[in-house]
Amino acid sequence: MTTMYTATGNIDKEHLDKEQFVIEFTPLVKRIAYHMMAKLPASVQVDDLIQAGMIGLLDAIKRYEGSYGRQFESYASQRIRGSILDELREADWLPRSMRKKMRQVENAIRTLEQRLGCAPSEQELADELNISLDDYHEILQDARGAQLIYYEDFQKDNEDPFLDRFCNDSTNGPLDILLDESLKSLLVSAIDELPPREKLVMGMHYEQEMNLREIGEVLGVSESRVCQLHTQAVSRLRSRMRNI
Repeated sequence: MTTMYTATGNIDKEHLDKEQFVIEFTPLVKRIAYHMMAKLPASVQVDDLIQAGMIGLLDAIKRYEGSYGRQFESYASQRIRGSILDELREADWLPRSMRKKMRQVENAIRTLEQRLGCAPSEQELADELNISLDDYHEILQDARGAQLIYYEDFQKDNEDPFLDRFCNDSTNGPLDILLDESLKSLLVSAIDELPPREKLVMGMHYEQEMNLREIGEVLGVSESRVCQLHTQAVSRLRSRMRNI
């Protein structure tokens, strides 16, 4: 693609072939969509994420006024992610029934850690929940949208508020809580104490930004198995945060 510039080095939008621009950056949209998909329920379709991301890309092309290249890619990435998140906010990421099951998993993890003094195995968790190992794996798979912190965790309800212990100052807002040094220290410590394979999955996904398929190739397991390990790791972290 030949890009036209003004004398100041900015894109000359009058001569910009928008269609070619979209073609060039569509792989970026797909890469972001597939990476975000790993954090979402199985009910979410990746094609819907890509479609929302394309809207963000078009918006970026329309609004961008800087120089072409890496700067635009960074700008477009923010717009693409924002557009996908806007689309997802209109839907329920994880059904209430599934969140209830995941709270049961978190409670089982906490109970067994206190009883055994170590991280429980999947079979031990299945036994504690009185379900088969296959059924336990199915819960982990269905809850692929499990997140470390939900919006509801900042709200009061009939249950023990998840982030209450980090709210010593009642004036603190959600961002203040998430930036709290004690919370970050807790997370670092909790991640370090994850079982080796789950710790490796978290590192490859969040630090190296590898998708589930790529992680599966490294570990020699299926993409669905990586999804289960990721969900279980998140459950362990949430349990640890509740248990401090």
